[in-house]
Amino acid sequence: MLPVGEPKFRRRKADRPDEIVEAALQVFAAKGFAAARLDDIAARAGVSKGALYLYFATKEEIFRAVVELAIAPNLKGVLAMVAAHPGPFADLVAQFTARMAEVVENSPVGRVAKMVIGEAQNFPALAGVWHDELVAPALGAVAGAIAAAQARGEVRPGDPRAYALSLVGPMLLGAIWRETFVPVGAEPFDLSGLARQHAQAILTGMLTNESRAA
Repeated sequence: MLPVGEPKFRRRKADRPDEIVEAALQVFAAKGFAAARLDDIAARAGVSKGALYLYFATKEEIFRAVVELAIAPNLKGVLAMVAAHPGPFADLVAQFTARMAEVVENSPVGRVAKMVIGEAQNFPALAGVWHDELVAPALGAVAGAIAAAQARGEVRPGDPRAYALSLVGPMLLGAIWRETFVPVGAEPFDLSGLARQHAQAILTGMLTNESRAA
């Protein structure tokens, strides 16, 4: 809490990078990357443009910080659960899809993903950051779990990475649907329900007969 009498707009220096990241997230979500101005981000964060440059040299650096600080921590928790899961693959899929639905519902991942998809052609560095920080680790972790389940005889033969993409894809589509079509009147999806239904459907195709019978 700020001391009595201290102006509300003053901030501790250590807080400013987090405030800038949160401000950038809001500006990027509202305007997109190309139209977002550093002046807008600085104003929303309550700092001068000069102060902003003390922490970030470019708008691309700010975007990387948004991914690393506002989005990646949510995903890392899910991937840690995948790596530590000791039980049957079917249980892992149910837990993974449910956790991913929570991330989509409660984090800005959908808003930022929409921006990246829309502006990747003109700003390929955005797609590079998104891929390296989020997509590649997620696909790698899930594909590794699938390969281990194949080795145990739980999952049918097939490319683990392709299976992983099939598993993750509907969650991303649900996020894009919510951010793109719901604002213009489309009926929203229950993301938790989507996760449960998708888990049941994909397991029907992935599990071996012996695993389904267990």
